Amino acid sequence: MRSQIRHTSSAPPSDKDLLKNRDSLPAVQYNREDSNTNQRSDDPLGAFFEGLCKFASYSRFEVCGSLKNGDFMSSTNVVCTLSFDRDEDYIAAAGVSKKIKVFEFGALLNDSIDIHYPTVEMSNKSKISSVCWNNYIKNYLASTDYDGVVQMWDAGTGQIFSQYTEHQKRAWSVDFSLADPMMFASGSDDCSVKLWSINERSSFGTIGNPANVCCVQFSPSSTNLLVFGSADYKVYCYDLRHTKIPWCTLAGHGKTVSYVKFLDSETLVSASTDNTLKLWDLNKTSSTGVSSSACSLTFGGHTNEKNFVGLSALDGYIACGSETNEVYCYYRSLPMPITSHKFGCVDPVSGNEIVDGGGQFVSSVCWRRKSNMVVAANSSGNMKVLRMV
Repeated sequence: MRSQIRHTSSAPPSDKDLLKNRDSLPAVQYNREDSNTNQRSDDPLGAFFEGLCKFASYSRFEVCGSLKNGDFMSSTNVVCTLSFDRDEDYIAAAGVSKKIKVFEFGALLNDSIDIHYPTVEMSNKSKISSVCWNNYIKNYLASTDYDGVVQMWDAGTGQIFSQYTEHQKRAWSVDFSLADPMMFASGSDDCSVKLWSINERSSFGTIGNPANVCCVQFSPSSTNLLVFGSADYKVYCYDLRHTKIPWCTLAGHGKTVSYVKFLDSETLVSASTDNTLKLWDLNKTSSTGVSSSACSLTFGGHTNEKNFVGLSALDGYIACGSETNEVYCYYRSLPMPITSHKFGCVDPVSGNEIVDGGGQFVSSVCWRRKSNMVVAANSSGNMKVLRMV
């Protein structure tokens, strides 16, 4: 796993088109979902039937692989975060154990192996809240922890090569910019978002917020658009060239916003401890006040009132965890879940899975684009590779 920089012949999409005119926010096509954006807005009936077909394409989750944690009764095994590397050959898992474990994805599909050992294991001083791989420099992995420290790791050597210590309280989230591989952002309980460059020890920007920042996410199609979820029940969107005020504020959740993900260049999905996910249309936002009308759909069916349960999106399909120890999957145009899969509880004597969840919950989910699979982990440290069929 040597450090590599992936070169591309095409320049990243321009942000000026995305942020220039709020009333005519154009689609920036970076995946196949974007190509259908205009069709959805111009043909509501066609969009409905398209969504119905996508929804009906699958009926259940199939288990393709699993990883069971040996210490079944320990509460220190909660997996708070999952992230695939650039080529999706490796997946990093981290959390309350204060360790980042990097597994070879293909090995997780081998059911003949009882115990899966990580390729690399990195120890931290504090509980880890988030990890994120760099999408260009293969071995670079960023993390945030409960002490507020942001760290950059070389997953090839298992060593830290840079620390960023400006946050005053627990840091919840870190994300790399897809447009600029040297730039990343972190969000914290100190009510701030910090903007960083890998080569600089000090942040080059700070966004103050009225409440704790629980998650940060760069737009995949815009150099300067950053969104984050907040403990004041709102989602904030910022143009990084003008950080004194939000580009827009999305209001509608009834409790803390724990995750925000982009579905395409114009659409966000957010998760909250109010038991819902919400879909947001950036075409309907306003720079003045809050944009409550930008919420185009509310998803419900999973249970989420207290914990961070994970959120991940791929081609319009949205996966999230639940406090019923289940993984749920939705499609972007319909409010009810397509299907769910229950983890169950691992019997400490036999090591077999039993139906009773025992108060456990699914704590993290992550789609793998290569194979249309989702990796999910729960509060006992167990991981599953699932595929919808």
